Amino acid sequence: MKKYAPLKSLYSFVAVAESGSMTEAAQALSVSHSAVSQAIKSLESQLGQPLFQRVGRNVVLNASGRKYYKQVAPALEQIVNATQEMIADKQSHRLTLNMVNSLAMHWWIPRVGRLNEFAPQLDIRISTLTGSFAMEYEGVDVAIIHGKTDEWQDYYCEKLAEDELVMVASPELLEKASTPQALLAHYPAIIAANERRKYDWQVWCEHHQLPIPDSTYNLSFTASVQAVQATIRRLGVFVTHRQFIRDDVEHGSLVEVGEPVLNPHQDFYFACSPDKLKNEHVLLLRRWLRDEFSL
Repeated sequence: MKKYAPLKSLYSFVAVAESGSMTEAAQALSVSHSAVSQAIKSLESQLGQPLFQRVGRNVVLNASGRKYYKQVAPALEQIVNATQEMIADKQSHRLTLNMVNSLAMHWWIPRVGRLNEFAPQLDIRISTLTGSFAMEYEGVDVAIIHGKTDEWQDYYCEKLAEDELVMVASPELLEKASTPQALLAHYPAIIAANERRKYDWQVWCEHHQLPIPDSTYNLSFTASVQAVQATIRRLGVFVTHRQFIRDDVEHGSLVEVGEPVLNPHQDFYFACSPDKLKNEHVLLLRRWLRDEFSL
Protein backbone atom coordinates (compact mmCIF):
# COMPACT_ATOMS: atom_id res chain seq x y z
CA MET A 1 0.00 0.00 0.00
CA LYS A 2 1.23 3.46 -0.86
CA LYS A 3 2.17 5.67 2.06
CA TYR A 4 0.83 9.23 1.74
CA ALA A 5 2.47 12.24 3.30
CA PRO A 6 0.03 14.41 5.30
CA LEU A 7 -0.94 17.49 3.28
CA LYS A 8 -0.27 19.82 6.21
CA SER A 9 3.29 18.51 6.39
CA LEU A 10 3.78 19.25 2.69
CA TYR A 11 2.42 22.78 3.10
CA SER A 12 4.83 23.37 5.98
CA PHE A 13 7.74 21.87 4.02
CA VAL A 14 7.19 24.11 0.99
CA ALA A 15 6.61 27.20 3.16
CA VAL A 16 9.85 26.67 5.09
CA ALA A 17 11.76 25.85 1.91
CA GLU A 18 10.63 29.07 0.24
CA SER A 19 11.00 31.37 3.25
CA GLY A 20 14.07 29.84 4.89
CA SER A 21 12.45 30.40 8.28
CA MET A 22 10.19 28.37 10.53
CA THR A 23 8.79 31.61 11.98
CA GLU A 24 7.93 33.16 8.61
CA ALA A 25 6.43 29.88 7.39
CA ALA A 26 4.23 29.72 10.49
CA GLN A 27 3.03 33.30 9.89
CA ALA A 28 2.27 32.54 6.23
CA LEU A 29 0.27 29.45 7.18
CA SER A 30 -1.41 31.13 10.18
CA VAL A 31 -0.24 28.39 12.55
CA SER A 32 2.20 28.26 15.46
CA HIS A 33 5.97 27.86 15.14
CA SER A 34 5.76 24.55 16.99
CA ALA A 35 3.11 23.26 14.56
CA VAL A 36 5.44 23.88 11.60
CA SER A 37 8.40 22.37 13.42
CA GLN A 38 6.40 19.26 14.31
CA ALA A 39 5.09 18.92 10.73
CA ILE A 40 8.66 19.01 9.34
CA LYS A 41 9.89 16.45 11.91
CA SER A 42 6.96 14.18 11.06
CA LEU A 43 7.70 14.41 7.32
CA GLU A 44 11.42 13.78 7.82
CA SER A 45 10.60 10.79 10.04
CA GLN A 46 8.28 9.36 7.38
CA LEU A 47 10.91 9.85 4.65
CA GLY A 48 13.66 8.49 6.87
CA GLN A 49 16.07 11.37 6.20
CA PRO A 50 16.53 15.07 7.02
CA LEU A 51 15.45 17.69 4.49
CA PHE A 52 16.99 20.85 5.98
CA GLN A 53 20.17 22.05 7.52
CA ARG A 54 20.54 25.09 9.78
CA VAL A 55 22.67 28.00 8.58
CA GLY A 56 22.84 30.68 11.23
CA ARG A 57 19.30 31.64 12.15
CA ASN A 58 17.87 30.25 8.92
CA VAL A 59 17.14 26.77 7.64
CA VAL A 60 17.99 25.74 4.08
CA LEU A 61 17.28 22.66 2.03
CA ASN A 62 19.96 19.99 1.90
CA ALA A 63 20.55 17.90 -1.22
CA SER A 64 17.67 15.52 -0.43
CA GLY A 65 15.40 18.45 0.43
CA ARG A 66 16.15 20.22 -2.86
CA LYS A 67 15.33 17.08 -4.84
CA TYR A 68 12.10 16.57 -2.90
CA TYR A 69 11.09 20.23 -3.27
CA LYS A 70 11.46 20.13 -7.08
CA GLN A 71 8.94 17.30 -7.21
CA VAL A 72 6.52 18.39 -4.48
CA ALA A 73 6.23 22.16 -5.03
CA PRO A 74 4.71 22.04 -8.55
CA ALA A 75 2.22 19.36 -7.46
CA LEU A 76 1.19 21.37 -4.42
CA GLU A 77 0.75 24.49 -6.56
CA GLN A 78 -1.60 22.53 -8.82
CA ILE A 79 -3.68 21.54 -5.79
CA VAL A 80 -3.87 25.17 -4.61
CA ASN A 81 -4.81 26.45 -8.07
CA ALA A 82 -7.47 23.77 -8.56
CA THR A 83 -8.97 24.63 -5.16
CA GLN A 84 -9.07 28.36 -5.94
CA GLU A 85 -10.71 27.71 -9.31
CA MET A 86 -13.42 25.60 -7.67
CA ILE A 87 -14.09 28.32 -5.10
CA ALA A 88 -14.18 31.00 -7.82
CA ASP A 89 -16.65 28.95 -9.88
CA LYS A 90 -18.90 28.54 -6.85
CA GLN A 91 -18.84 32.24 -5.98
CA SER A 92 -19.03 33.66 -9.51
CA HIS A 93 -22.84 33.73 -9.35
CA ARG A 94 -22.59 36.26 -6.51
CA LEU A 95 -22.36 39.84 -7.79
CA THR A 96 -22.27 43.15 -5.96
CA LEU A 97 -24.36 45.75 -7.79
CA ASN A 98 -24.07 49.43 -6.89
CA MET A 99 -26.73 52.08 -7.44
CA VAL A 100 -27.91 55.24 -5.70
CA ASN A 101 -30.19 54.61 -2.75
CA SER A 102 -33.31 56.10 -4.40
CA LEU A 103 -32.98 53.71 -7.33
CA ALA A 104 -32.40 50.78 -4.97
CA MET A 105 -35.46 51.62 -2.89
CA HIS A 106 -37.97 52.57 -5.59
CA TRP A 107 -36.75 50.74 -8.69
CA TRP A 108 -34.65 47.74 -7.65
CA ILE A 109 -36.64 46.29 -4.77
CA PRO A 110 -39.95 46.08 -6.73
CA ARG A 111 -38.11 44.15 -9.47
CA VAL A 112 -36.22 41.58 -7.39
CA GLY A 113 -38.95 39.01 -7.98
CA ARG A 114 -38.70 39.46 -11.76
CA LEU A 115 -34.93 39.03 -11.64
CA ASN A 116 -35.28 35.84 -9.59
CA GLU A 117 -37.65 34.44 -12.22
CA PHE A 118 -35.33 35.48 -15.06
CA ALA A 119 -32.06 34.27 -13.51
CA PRO A 120 -32.60 32.31 -10.26
CA GLN A 121 -28.91 31.37 -10.20
CA LEU A 122 -27.80 34.97 -9.62
CA ASP A 123 -27.05 36.13 -6.09
CA ILE A 124 -27.08 39.95 -6.18
CA ARG A 125 -25.77 42.03 -3.28
CA ILE A 126 -26.64 45.73 -3.35
CA SER A 127 -24.37 48.61 -2.35
CA THR A 128 -25.36 52.29 -2.49
CA LEU A 129 -22.11 54.23 -2.83
CA THR A 130 -22.44 57.68 -4.41
CA GLY A 131 -20.08 59.60 -6.65
CA SER A 132 -17.18 58.01 -8.52
CA PHE A 133 -15.12 55.27 -6.88
CA ALA A 134 -12.79 52.37 -7.73
CA MET A 135 -15.04 49.35 -8.20
CA GLU A 136 -12.26 46.85 -7.50
CA TYR A 137 -11.31 48.56 -4.25
CA GLU A 138 -14.92 48.74 -3.07
CA GLY A 139 -15.71 45.15 -4.06
CA VAL A 140 -18.29 46.22 -6.67
CA ASP A 141 -18.76 44.06 -9.78
CA VAL A 142 -21.35 46.16 -11.63
CA ALA A 143 -22.70 49.67 -11.16
CA ILE A 144 -25.77 51.46 -12.45
CA ILE A 145 -24.51 55.00 -12.91
CA HIS A 146 -27.04 57.80 -12.64
CA GLY A 147 -25.07 60.64 -14.16
CA LYS A 148 -22.49 60.96 -16.90
CA THR A 149 -19.52 58.74 -17.70
CA ASP A 150 -16.81 61.42 -17.53
CA GLU A 151 -15.38 59.98 -14.30
CA TRP A 152 -15.69 56.36 -15.41
CA GLN A 153 -13.25 56.33 -18.33
CA ASP A 154 -11.47 53.18 -17.09
CA TYR A 155 -14.68 51.15 -17.17
CA TYR A 156 -16.96 49.68 -19.79
CA CYS A 157 -20.06 51.88 -19.86
CA GLU A 158 -23.28 51.23 -21.76
CA LYS A 159 -26.27 53.56 -21.78
CA LEU A 160 -29.41 51.92 -20.39
CA ALA A 161 -31.87 54.80 -20.64
CA GLU A 162 -32.25 58.55 -20.82
CA ASP A 163 -33.22 60.28 -17.62
CA GLU A 164 -36.65 61.91 -17.60
CA LEU A 165 -37.82 64.39 -14.97
CA VAL A 166 -41.51 64.31 -14.01
CA MET A 167 -43.76 66.14 -11.59
CA VAL A 168 -45.66 63.77 -9.32
CA ALA A 169 -48.37 64.22 -6.73
CA SER A 170 -50.73 62.11 -4.68
CA PRO A 171 -53.98 61.38 -6.60
CA GLU A 172 -55.94 63.10 -3.83
CA LEU A 173 -54.26 66.43 -4.56
CA LEU A 174 -55.47 66.34 -8.18
CA GLU A 175 -59.06 66.51 -7.00
CA LYS A 176 -58.58 70.26 -6.38
CA ALA A 177 -55.91 71.07 -8.98
CA SER A 178 -55.00 69.15 -12.12
CA THR A 179 -52.27 71.24 -13.82
CA PRO A 180 -48.70 71.93 -12.67
CA GLN A 181 -49.47 75.64 -12.32
CA ALA A 182 -52.57 75.01 -10.19
CA LEU A 183 -50.82 72.44 -8.00
CA LEU A 184 -47.93 74.80 -7.27
CA ALA A 185 -50.41 77.53 -6.44
CA HIS A 186 -52.22 75.35 -3.90
CA TYR A 187 -49.50 73.09 -2.46
CA PRO A 188 -45.82 73.29 -1.39
CA ALA A 189 -43.05 72.20 -3.70
CA ILE A 190 -41.09 69.28 -2.27
CA ILE A 191 -37.37 69.59 -2.92
CA ALA A 192 -34.53 67.05 -2.63
CA ALA A 193 -31.81 69.40 -1.43
CA ASN A 194 -28.61 67.55 -2.28
CA GLU A 195 -25.85 68.02 -4.84
CA ARG A 196 -27.06 65.26 -7.19
CA ARG A 197 -30.59 66.69 -7.40
CA LYS A 198 -29.85 70.44 -7.49
CA TYR A 199 -30.91 70.92 -11.14
CA ASP A 200 -34.11 68.86 -11.12
CA TRP A 201 -36.64 71.62 -10.46
CA GLN A 202 -34.69 74.11 -12.56
CA VAL A 203 -34.68 71.89 -15.68
CA TRP A 204 -38.33 70.96 -15.30
CA CYS A 205 -39.52 74.53 -14.60
CA GLU A 206 -37.56 76.06 -17.47
CA HIS A 207 -39.17 73.59 -19.86
CA HIS A 208 -42.66 74.42 -18.56
CA GLN A 209 -41.86 78.13 -18.33
CA LEU A 210 -42.65 78.28 -14.62
CA PRO A 211 -40.77 80.02 -11.81
CA ILE A 212 -38.37 77.81 -9.83
CA PRO A 213 -39.72 77.20 -6.31
CA ASP A 214 -37.75 78.80 -3.51
CA SER A 215 -36.60 76.12 -1.06
CA THR A 216 -36.97 78.61 1.80
CA TYR A 217 -40.77 78.63 1.48
CA ASN A 218 -41.28 74.98 0.59
CA LEU A 219 -40.43 71.53 1.96
CA SER A 220 -36.82 70.36 1.65
CA PHE A 221 -35.40 66.91 2.31
CA THR A 222 -31.82 65.70 2.03
CA ALA A 223 -32.68 62.56 0.05
CA SER A 224 -35.07 61.67 -2.76
CA VAL A 225 -36.32 58.68 -0.77
CA GLN A 226 -37.61 61.05 1.92
CA ALA A 227 -39.07 63.43 -0.65
CA VAL A 228 -40.98 60.62 -2.40
CA GLN A 229 -42.49 59.48 0.87
CA ALA A 230 -43.52 63.04 1.70
CA THR A 231 -45.21 63.30 -1.71
CA ILE A 232 -47.09 60.04 -1.18
CA ARG A 233 -48.26 61.45 2.16
CA ARG A 234 -49.84 64.40 0.30
CA LEU A 235 -47.47 67.02 1.72
CA GLY A 236 -46.87 68.64 -1.67
CA VAL A 237 -45.73 68.07 -5.26
CA PHE A 238 -42.33 66.81 -6.31
CA VAL A 239 -40.15 66.87 -9.44
CA THR A 240 -38.02 63.75 -9.62
CA HIS A 241 -36.59 61.09 -11.94
CA ARG A 242 -39.13 58.85 -13.64
CA GLN A 243 -37.23 55.66 -12.89
CA PHE A 244 -37.40 56.47 -9.17
CA ILE A 245 -41.21 56.55 -9.08
CA ARG A 246 -42.27 54.13 -11.84
CA ASP A 247 -43.52 51.55 -9.37
CA ASP A 248 -45.37 54.13 -7.25
CA VAL A 249 -47.16 55.42 -10.36
CA GLU A 250 -48.02 51.89 -11.53
CA HIS A 251 -49.58 51.12 -8.14
CA GLY A 252 -51.52 54.39 -7.97
CA SER A 253 -49.63 55.95 -5.05
CA LEU A 254 -48.51 58.82 -7.27
CA VAL A 255 -49.67 60.43 -10.51
CA GLU A 256 -47.53 62.15 -13.13
CA VAL A 257 -48.54 65.71 -13.94
CA GLY A 258 -47.54 67.67 -17.07
CA GLU A 259 -44.97 66.57 -19.63
CA PRO A 260 -41.83 64.59 -18.78
CA VAL A 261 -38.62 66.49 -19.48
CA LEU A 262 -35.30 65.02 -20.64
CA ASN A 263 -32.60 65.72 -18.08
CA PRO A 264 -29.40 66.96 -19.78
CA HIS A 265 -27.29 66.40 -16.65
CA GLN A 266 -27.86 62.69 -16.02
CA ASP A 267 -28.64 59.40 -17.73
CA PHE A 268 -28.55 55.76 -16.63
CA TYR A 269 -25.55 53.58 -17.52
CA PHE A 270 -24.40 50.03 -16.95
CA ALA A 271 -20.73 50.03 -15.89
CA CYS A 272 -18.16 47.39 -15.02
CA SER A 273 -14.46 46.63 -15.48
CA PRO A 274 -13.77 45.38 -19.03
CA ASP A 275 -12.57 42.01 -17.70
CA LYS A 276 -15.94 41.45 -15.99
CA LEU A 277 -17.51 41.08 -19.44
CA LYS A 278 -15.93 37.62 -19.53
CA ASN A 279 -18.19 36.60 -16.64
CA GLU A 280 -21.37 34.95 -17.92
CA HIS A 281 -23.31 36.10 -14.84
CA VAL A 282 -22.36 39.73 -15.43
CA LEU A 283 -23.56 39.39 -19.01
CA LEU A 284 -26.81 37.83 -17.79
CA LEU A 285 -27.38 40.72 -15.38
CA ARG A 286 -26.63 43.23 -18.16
CA ARG A 287 -29.21 41.57 -20.41
CA TRP A 288 -31.86 41.79 -17.69
CA LEU A 289 -31.05 45.43 -16.92
CA ARG A 290 -31.29 46.31 -20.61
CA ASP A 291 -34.76 44.77 -20.76
CA GLU A 292 -35.99 46.42 -17.57
CA PHE A 293 -34.81 49.90 -18.48
CA SER A 294 -36.37 49.62 -21.94
CA LEU A 295 -39.86 49.03 -20.52
